[in-house]
Amino acid sequence: MDAVPDIVDAVLIFLALLSLLIWTVGIAKFVAFYRNAGDDRQFLQAFAKATHVQELLGVMQSAKGRLARVCQSGLDELASWQRLAVQVPTDDKREMLLHALKQQSHIEQARMENGLSVLASVGSTAPFIGLFGTVWGIMNALKNISAAGSAGLDVVAGPIGEALIATAIGIATAVPAVLAYNYFLRKVRLSAATMDNFASAFHHLVLKSGARREP
Repeated sequence: MDAVPDIVDAVLIFLALLSLLIWTVGIAKFVAFYRNAGDDRQFLQAFAKATHVQELLGVMQSAKGRLARVCQSGLDELASWQRLAVQVPTDDKREMLLHALKQQSHIEQARMENGLSVLASVGSTAPFIGLFGTVWGIMNALKNISAAGSAGLDVVAGPIGEALIATAIGIATAVPAVLAYNYFLRKVRLSAATMDNFASAFHHLVLKSGARREP
């Protein structure tokens, strides 16, 4: 007889755990984005002052963040040209440099997207989990009403009202998850665009400074 209410209670506990999960993920992502945004601003300020690729070597000693790692991948690619045993045409070097920059940008983007699938999954499934608890609770309430042989308002309203709590909690869990997912997805897209722009700026600096680094 108590198995059905236990199932509803289990649904409520599960939704509470999901709510705790999305808030944990959301706060962690917000802190990570905030720190990276600060690091990127500082790095861009230093990068804007550079007039030659060699000047970036000093900048990288204290630089950190996503753009710094993209820049380091470009510098590593430039350094690798000195170790090549075969002459590489200039056009191929440019393609290799852009490939290295974009590859690191994709790695950074994938790192930023970590945790977003959790927010998306909770946002899409939490209402249905709550609805499951409501349906199960209503089924139990109807059985109790049938067993009592009475359909008065005081008999019907209480159990059904309690069953509807599961749906309300499911929606309350889903809404923050969806809002956080959309917010961080926009942040990821803006960061990806920023990294693409930086890759173009780095490539332009290489060409402007004449840093072809022939082997």
